[in-house]
Amino acid sequence: MLDLRGLTGGWGPTVVVQDVDLRLANGETLAIIGRNGVGKSTLLELITGRARRISGTIEVNGTDISRARLHRRAGHGIGHVPQEREVFASLTVEEHLRVSRRPGEWNRERVLDLFPSLAARLGSTGAQLSGGEQQMLAIARALIGNPSILLMDEPSEGLAPVVIEQLVRATRKLTSDKSLGILLVEQRIDVARHLADRFVVMDRGAIVHSGEASELDSPERVAALVGLTHA
Repeated sequence: MLDLRGLTGGWGPTVVVQDVDLRLANGETLAIIGRNGVGKSTLLELITGRARRISGTIEVNGTDISRARLHRRAGHGIGHVPQEREVFASLTVEEHLRVSRRPGEWNRERVLDLFPSLAARLGSTGAQLSGGEQQMLAIARALIGNPSILLMDEPSEGLAPVVIEQLVRATRKLTSDKSLGILLVEQRIDVARHLADRFVVMDRGAIVHSGEASELDSPERVAALVGLTHA
């Protein structure tokens, strides 16, 4: 579904991600963990086209999108839930869903069923929503575009525990039928463990370890993995 080969890039002249090979299978959830500043978010931004690719390829469902414009990548099945949510302050929830809609199984009714609290806020603007509601809207907005791959960047960041629990339940529903591939950047290991099938560790812009999600059950193992450096 998603195949990265030798992907290198960053922002302006700065190289952040170096020679990354990564493959996401159909219906799989893959978590990316690591310390702050190691290139996790930049890797997602390279896939969406917002960061500058220097070399390497990005294939989605067998199509090379390495040079495609950002909006074209969405048409190839990339959905993005950015770290800062990036909802439009002046648009209502209803308007967010309307402008983001693409044909497919995910429609207005289905995303509101996934996030019932948004149904009561359809007339509220992005600026009037709580942080948790903004995160739900960012996910709903991505889903209603009917992607085959969903990139989620720190969805639990800054949220209260009860809201994180709601988001974990909703995301588990997304993964239950194995129709959507999810690439998840997450600092909270407990969230990554509950959602992911596999995980990779990034350090200094490169992938330094990969494993099954069960490996994340041990706090000592996680500490060792996140502390990995290049030999």
